[in-house]
Amino acid sequence: MADLLTLSNVSKAFGGVHAIDDFSLSLPEGAIQGLIGPNGAGKTTIFNTITGIYRADAGEIRFAGEDITAVQPHQAAQKGIARTFQNIRLFGNLSVLENVVIACNMHAGYHLADALLRLPAYRRAKAEAEEKARGFLEIVGLQDKAGERAASLPYGHQRKLEIARAMATGPRLLLLDEPAAGMNAEESRELVDFIFRLREQFAVTVLLIEHHMDVVTNLCERCTVLNFGRTLASGSMEEIRKNPEVVAAYLGGDEA
Repeated sequence: MADLLTLSNVSKAFGGVHAIDDFSLSLPEGAIQGLIGPNGAGKTTIFNTITGIYRADAGEIRFAGEDITAVQPHQAAQKGIARTFQNIRLFGNLSVLENVVIACNMHAGYHLADALLRLPAYRRAKAEAEEKARGFLEIVGLQDKAGERAASLPYGHQRKLEIARAMATGPRLLLLDEPAAGMNAEESRELVDFIFRLREQFAVTVLLIEHHMDVVTNLCERCTVLNFGRTLASGSMEEIRKNPEVVAAYLGGDEA
């Protein structure tokens, strides 16, 4: 299967400290792959570099065969890359439905004048976006919360809403930054099933950062382990669990 995303010898430093150091990764289309390691290992910096929040100091990033090393965040989204964040970033004062409608409008087919004058093109696009948004809320089980303020939702529901909003942009690649954070064991199991369903229903490729090893083990076909910005190990979950360096640096220690 062809690679959808490749990072080749990517580095990123802040004030002389290498957050990512000569990092490479290949993500086949349709895969669900994990990115794990201790806090401060550089995992979120990799996500930020893929999506254009940070610019790589060296190396190359390619998505669907295209060089996106210098991509801007809005361009990454337009190309089909969506993400969630370690710290949930919802529009808390807007309704659950409005949060997803905003994402649906990324590909809206109307102009500013259409919106200002409430022309038919705008009204049609608005109705279509709301219908699409309600569909995503149904997928994540939040259809009965559509009118509630996003900030009023329980933490686990806010996580689901953030994923629904990301999926509403129509991505080929979904980057999930600690989606199981704050979830109990039952919620984590439901999350695993949910991500599998997303892949099947939308043919989306998934790269996730996660500290819950039960989620990583049950969900990911392959995994890359980071330590101090460098690849410590990469392979199947069975290979990762048996790697003595990984056990010493991560699996056998604290996950704080």
